[in-house]
Amino acid sequence: MIELRDMIAAKQITATEATQAYLDRIEKYDGQIHAYREVYTDRALERAAAVDRGEVTGPLAGVPIAIKDNLCTSWGHTTCSSKMLEDFQAPYTATAVQRLEDAGAVILGKTNLDEFAMGSSTENSAFVTTRNPWDTSCVPGGSSGGSAAAAGASLCAASIGSDTGGSIRQPAALCGVVGFKPTYGRISRWGLVAFASSLDQIGPFTKTVADAALLYEIMAGRDPLDSTSADVSVEPTQTETQPDQPLRIGLAKQYLNDNNTPAVADAVERALAIYRELGAEIVEVDLPHTEYGIPTYYIVATAEASSNLARYDGVHYGHRTDAPVTDMPDLYSTSRAEGFGDEVKRRIMLGTYVLSSGYYDAYYLRALKVRRLIKQDFDNAFEKCDAILCPTTTAPAFEVGAKSDDPLAMYLNDVYTVNCNLAGIAGISIPAGITDDTPRPLPIGLQLLGNAFDEARLMRIASQLENKLQAPRLTELQPA
Repeated sequence: MIELRDMIAAKQITATEATQAYLDRIEKYDGQIHAYREVYTDRALERAAAVDRGEVTGPLAGVPIAIKDNLCTSWGHTTCSSKMLEDFQAPYTATAVQRLEDAGAVILGKTNLDEFAMGSSTENSAFVTTRNPWDTSCVPGGSSGGSAAAAGASLCAASIGSDTGGSIRQPAALCGVVGFKPTYGRISRWGLVAFASSLDQIGPFTKTVADAALLYEIMAGRDPLDSTSADVSVEPTQTETQPDQPLRIGLAKQYLNDNNTPAVADAVERALAIYRELGAEIVEVDLPHTEYGIPTYYIVATAEASSNLARYDGVHYGHRTDAPVTDMPDLYSTSRAEGFGDEVKRRIMLGTYVLSSGYYDAYYLRALKVRRLIKQDFDNAFEKCDAILCPTTTAPAFEVGAKSDDPLAMYLNDVYTVNCNLAGIAGISIPAGITDDTPRPLPIGLQLLGNAFDEARLMRIASQLENKLQAPRLTELQPA
């Protein structure tokens, strides 16, 4: 992405030529991948032409970017891949998207996702299932699967997603790209359609850590429109700079178990060897409440989802049924039954249950206490290390439909990612290699977790590993 930006700035290629090249590639390949929900061809070309005329400038001038379809824009639709919002047109643009445009970016379109960002495979979209560009018989991960697939298949220079329990890092690992979730509050959530308000965070998908760092810096910072955005200065990230020495890499036994496939386990060992060669100290850290992450997450997240999605009632806005109804409660229930998919309904019911009288203390309040213990685990760990190395997922991408009938198996895809959101810290997934024991090679991702608001150091640590790993990139799409 940075290389393309510099070529446009040096007039080695025009912004219009770059944008048209990506639009052509979308036209050629997205019928196989289904990464996009909408493509804004005319608007993108007009924007690119303005860059070429010198009317639009900035650190991203002319760079074509895709955004997840749960980020509001004053143009096009914002559907969250749900029938509930199929025709919704937002009256404003999300702060993160506006900052990208202010920096000169060209927005190509909006990408597919699991409905309301609830899922780990992008099979829960109400409209289409996105496919993994490495093997279109497999899922791209979720919920930001469209953004990950678009970046992995080079259908954009970079893309933007949201991460509530791993929805950037998990699909990034499965699609062989970099996926970065900043500290909670680093990037404004104004204009991000809420799933779980205390967990949601916006972040980039890119081909390199340096590209992710640039997009992060542009989107980050205090926003008066979002009371949860942090008033903490954003330190410039210089990925080519060595981290503070001596570097300490944390390794938690809770992330190294028999659930990891051999390819994932080998990737971790390879990364540890690289850090040792770089002179890093490998420090054993203990995260004793790791095993409670999934149940805690699926209580807290669903409770917040139940509250946030109550607004979609077919009256204020959202899908309204055409079926005959007898009264207002009938209108509400019928509209919501038609507008929401099965996974969203499942999470609304679970969240409503844990918040209900008689169960609040037993489930929700207890989950909040465990969440605090998980945060304390990380606080203690970061007193001993600069970053924690672990897998992003237990295995590479699985086949479409393989886990659709088993919600618990699907939820366990996020076993290594949810605690980062519960603790509000930063996490990045980088490509770490490919498998050699499947019909087609599939990418493996490794995750580095950093302390809250310490993104600059985390990026430098990740960049060191990225430079040594030299993980293979996708060159040609692999149809099923």
